[in-house]
Amino acid sequence: EFEVKRSQFITFVGPASNRDQAEAFIRDVRELHPQARHVCWAYIAGAPNTTVLSMSDDGEPSGTAGRPMLAVVKGAGLGDVAVVVTRYFGGTKLGTGGLVKAYTETVQAVLAAIERVEKIETIGVLVELAYEAYEVCKRHIEALGAQIETEDFGAHVELILRLDEERFAELRTTLQDATSGRALVERID
Repeated sequence: EFEVKRSQFITFVGPASNRDQAEAFIRDVRELHPQARHVCWAYIAGAPNTTVLSMSDDGEPSGTAGRPMLAVVKGAGLGDVAVVVTRYFGGTKLGTGGLVKAYTETVQAVLAAIERVEKIETIGVLVELAYEAYEVCKRHIEALGAQIETEDFGAHVELILRLDEERFAELRTTLQDATSGRALVERID
């Protein structure tokens, strides 16, 4: 929360992996603060090839809220995030420069305070191997940062993994070396 010349600015940040999630977050904040004069927002949502950027000044002079907020989010190198600032008018007009400064600083402050998590695109991997290779291969799989989603112990061991796409070739080579070429390692999505 910031106060500038008796106007109160309250900033919220939330996840936005797609447009619907971002807009639901904005609606939730709007419902939390129905008396706020302005509920301005900006978000960047979606996968790299389908990213959606959007913003709103919500009645503030054009370009004084949403655009500076979006610039701060972009400048922070963030994605899949929505930022909403509610403003309770304090009776003193801030002018366009004052509004840009207030919205910019409140978003900078909230982004400096949040925990950042790196999002890594993963792929599904099917691994089939003999029982005697299971323990050594499992250690290699874990060392490469793959997550085992399912294990099926039938005629052979079948594992379904999630793995950073950039590490797939290394996983395949490592498991092939560990099993003298007898492990089946293939992408499934």
